[in-house]
Parts: sequence; C-alpha cells; structure tokens
Amino acid sequence: MNNSMFKLLFAGASLTVLAGCQSEGATDGEAQELVVYSSRNEIFVGDLLDKFEEDTGIEVSALHGIEPLQIMEESGNVQADVFISNDIGSMEYLAREDLLRPTEPENVESIEAAYRAENNEWIALSSRARGFIYNKDMIDEADVPSRMEDLLENDYSDVSNGFAITRGGNGGMISNVSALRHEWGDERTRDWVDAIQENAAGIFEGHGDIRRAVGEGVHAFGLVNNYYYHQQLMEPTANNVGFVYTDQGEGEMGAIVNAAGVGLLENSPNPEAADIFLDWLMEEENQLAFVGESLEVPMNRDLEPPFEQAVRLDELQLQDMRLMELGNYFEDTRNLIEDAGLDLNLR
Repeated sequence: MNNSMFKLLFAGASLTVLAGCQSEGATDGEAQELVVYSSRNEIFVGDLLDKFEEDTGIEVSALHGIEPLQIMEESGNVQADVFISNDIGSMEYLAREDLLRPTEPENVESIEAAYRAENNEWIALSSRARGFIYNKDMIDEADVPSRMEDLLENDYSDVSNGFAITRGGNGGMISNVSALRHEWGDERTRDWVDAIQENAAGIFEGHGDIRRAVGEGVHAFGLVNNYYYHQQLMEPTANNVGFVYTDQGEGEMGAIVNAAGVGLLENSPNPEAADIFLDWLMEEENQLAFVGESLEVPMNRDLEPPFEQAVRLDELQLQDMRLMELGNYFEDTRNLIEDAGLDLNLR
C-alpha cells in the first residue's frame, strides 16, 4: 500500500472517531465542540487548543498531519471547522476553490493586509524565512550557499558529508519551489529540483530531521526554515550551528518567506464554534500562543518575539511576491516535484 493511500485510510478512520465525538453532548444553539484539522506539528498546536478549551469550555477534536488535498476530497461532506496550516500557498489554493469562508474577526487589523486573504479566508499569524543551517565545526560560513541558485550551480561534492533537503511533498519545499517558479519560470526551477535531488547527501521527511542531522554533524548544512535553526540553538548539545539567509546581496531576489496561519472551512459542522475560535485566536495573548514553542516570529508587529535571536521580516531583503501568490502555483508545483521523483528518494 502506498503512503498516500495509507494516509487517506487513516484519515477516514480518524474522521469516524471525530464524527462520533461530534454527536455526543451537542445541544442546538450551543457551540460545544470544534473540529480542527492541522498540517502543523502537533507539538506546536496542542497547547494552543488546550488553552482554547480551558478559556471557552468548547471541546476540541483535532486531527493532525492533514494534507490540504484531503480537504478537497471532503468538500461534499465537510468534516472540520478550522484548518491550521504551515503553508499559505495551500491556504490560498483552498480559498480560491471556495473551501474557506470569508471572515471578519475582532482585531484582524493587527495583521497587515499583505498577510491576509482578500476577505480574510486565511490569516497568517507567524512567519519564517528560508535559508541554510550549517554546522560550524564542519564548514565555514563563507562556504555555505548564499543564494538558492548556488544549489544549481554547485554540487557541493567537496563539502564533507554534503547537504540535506526535505522530501518534495513537504509544505516548506513546495512553497520554496513555487517561489522559484515565480522568480525563474518552470524550466530553470525544474533544473534546480533535478540538481538538489541528484546532489543532496540526505533527503529527509521533515526539517526537524535536517536540523538535528546538521547539529550532530551527519551533514554540513541543510535547507530549512529559520525557526529550525532557533530550535537547534536551544538543544543542550549539538548546537554549534549558524544560519545563512539566502539572496541578501544587491540585486538578488531576497529570502523566500512563508507563514503559518488559520482559515475557517465553508459549510463546516460547527460554524458558531469556529467563529468563537477565530475571535479568540486574534487576541494578542493567543496570537503569541499560536507561535508557542515553534520559535517563529509573530506576524503582528506589536508583539515581541519570544526569543532573543529573532529576525523580523522587515530586517531582511525579501522576495518581491505577496504570500497569496503562492496559491497560483500550489497544484502545478506539486506536479512538477512529483514528476521529478523527489518524493521517492528519502535517504
């Protein structure tokens, strides 16, 4: 059985459990339960949802590891109320398919319009930028790639233990490739995907695997979101790492940016509870709770990041692309990556 089929069967079984939970104790006119789908790591979402339950008394049923295309599959029988995602490209894609509903929560103006959908179908709450985590004992900063294009022009075969990337289906990789398609077009981007697949010394399931591998010296450097660097710094050992934000030179495209955020599903089973959740989430203390232990940076500029090494987006040279543009590329990017076979080569 392939991985995609396994995920669908697992999700189907989990939905049966969630449906059973929904039927218990529900009373007409009362928002007593909320069903949350999340593609965000459970360790970053669990405490947030527990806090919501404690603050409101609304019971939360959560299913983690959700792929956006599962929401597409369920569009005729919507199971969830809220979708929390690590990738704005997938959120915008769902919004354009009319699967997320417009909202107007209290305090929504605390998030700049550039980081919200046109009618607040999704709202970004924490940001990250792409770059290279590297092991200071294995490679000098000057030898770490400073541009995305460097991975196309250099195979880094002369670097001890080489470099690491994530599998092609990882949300961060999908948005990375989408941003390159926006910047370079498809032909050069396809060449880049082929190059990283051929030259990477390690292809991992997720970024957490990469940051640990780099910290432990399994690989000299790896392509990750910046908050994974912050996480590795906080490890008690294997933490002699640095980070290079890409494309910061004059005339270069700037760092690729993405965000984690939230959207409410159209025709969901508990719309009242979903509205309560979104209003609650937009309170500033809960925006910080959304960031939690991820060590991302709050999108709300009035909120102080929860750690000293934070680099805000306005401190970086950024790619000239609005986050919602990622939605234009999401589906075709997945196809491009799959055609290159990047999903098939974990090593």
